[in-house]
Amino acid sequence: MSEIVIRRFDSKDRDGVRRISCATSFLEEDRRLFIDDDEILADALTLYYTDHEPASCLAAVKDDQVVGYIIGTQDVPRMEKVFSKQILPKLIAKAFWRGFFFRARAWRFFIHIAASALKGEFHVPRFSTEYPAMLHINIDKGHRGRQLGRRLIEHYMDFLKGQNVAGVHFGTMSEGAKVFFLKAGFELLHESKRSYLKYRTGKDAPFYVFGKKLGGDA
Repeated sequence: MSEIVIRRFDSKDRDGVRRISCATSFLEEDRRLFIDDDEILADALTLYYTDHEPASCLAAVKDDQVVGYIIGTQDVPRMEKVFSKQILPKLIAKAFWRGFFFRARAWRFFIHIAASALKGEFHVPRFSTEYPAMLHINIDKGHRGRQLGRRLIEHYMDFLKGQNVAGVHFGTMSEGAKVFFLKAGFELLHESKRSYLKYRTGKDAPFYVFGKKLGGDA
């Protein structure tokens, strides 16, 4: 049986990253209950990282197939600027062209997103000064429980240290991820709850922000 290799992201990994990003979204509830367009969903979740900062991404590959990844940025303010000015307008236009905004399911989801926003549930303190980098990690369901997450994180921390990055942070709605990252030496920076999935899941979802100092330049 071939081993899983962790390496720098390559353009040929793009489809695999997009596939896993969709499969692992929405706490692994059926994503089509919320957004039934994987093209739009994958663009929103991964496009900046794979197309604008691929050098800050890692892929875990087995038999030429992506089974896990870390996508990230070394500069959160830059990422936010590129996303808002370059990616988001094109994404909205693409969604209209594909008829995304004319689907009842999409409207229902956005109504709940708006209600959650009005309640202040998306307010999160800014951590990018002390923790300028951000990451997103996902692993194919069939390859979990094999220390792959630990290996990806170790590789990514080494990469960021090599780039002299001061710290990294990220958000997650997964209780399992909370346990994993605390064991990996990350600090819990922020904790709250979000209700926008409750109309399908029946309960509020936790939201955690974790961070880790890396000793680079602030």
